[in-house]
Amino acid sequence: MNINQEQLIIFKTVIESGSFSAAARKLGKVPSAVSMSIANLEIDLNLLLFTRIGREPVPTPQALTLYEKTEQLLIEINQWKQQAFALSQGLESALNIVVVSELLHTQWIDYISLLEKQFPELQINIFSAPQEDALKMLLNQTAQLALMFEREQLEAREQFVELKREALVPVAAINSPLARFEQLSYEQILQSRQIVVASRDRSIKPELLFSKSYWRTDNHLSACAMIQQGLGWGVLPLEMLNQNPHIQQQLKILNFLDFTPKFEYFVDLVWSREIQLGAAAHFLINHIRNSRKNIK
Repeated sequence: MNINQEQLIIFKTVIESGSFSAAARKLGKVPSAVSMSIANLEIDLNLLLFTRIGREPVPTPQALTLYEKTEQLLIEINQWKQQAFALSQGLESALNIVVVSELLHTQWIDYISLLEKQFPELQINIFSAPQEDALKMLLNQTAQLALMFEREQLEAREQFVELKREALVPVAAINSPLARFEQLSYEQILQSRQIVVASRDRSIKPELLFSKSYWRTDNHLSACAMIQQGLGWGVLPLEMLNQNPHIQQQLKILNFLDFTPKFEYFVDLVWSREIQLGAAAHFLINHIRNSRKNIK
């Protein structure tokens, strides 16, 4: 059986038009070419598709059953062709993006929507990980792009473009002992259990660690749940609190005596210099660079 796209288009058009001659006019063909195509399709399928009694062909029940599948099949064929063309132009077979846990509440999905509009056939895989693990995923090429906080020391292999500023604030449950104080000394913080978002690799020391005693988790949602339960204090994204009034009501932003209790960081889109990026990754990087130019 050797059925091609043109045969399927002709078959679909004949059923929708109601005759060989009407289908021929719509497709810009002579009626005999349409009739011959249908006859060859019937031979290939070993199936009668139209009864030719009277002036116009009448589709058989079998033809109507196949017609229901034909449109979807033609769509899939076109999608296959578009994907093949995109791949020939340098599009990735898949784009893996890792988003640092504390940034999941931000508008990162806008960038994914932009990619979907530009490359509708691209498979996009989104991962979430603590900062240290996200960098590992980039460097071991598990992911091509990462949305993460700025780093104090850059790896020689990484390259980045800045996206925005993000603020993190220290918080505790509204009914916890720490929440009773208007200002907290560094010694009080040092002696209180901290809930930190950290790498799954316990040999890596967590960032923004202040307390001698601390519990680890690999995402800010579980950290928030533990803090709400009064199991410790921790540092959470300010935007997360602003977007969730019910969480904000259960937490108090702590005021430190010795330093400003608000940590502002740039959020970067990061990639590795060691891997060849595809068309979609380059598109997103260039979009962000152009957006920064417009802001300036």
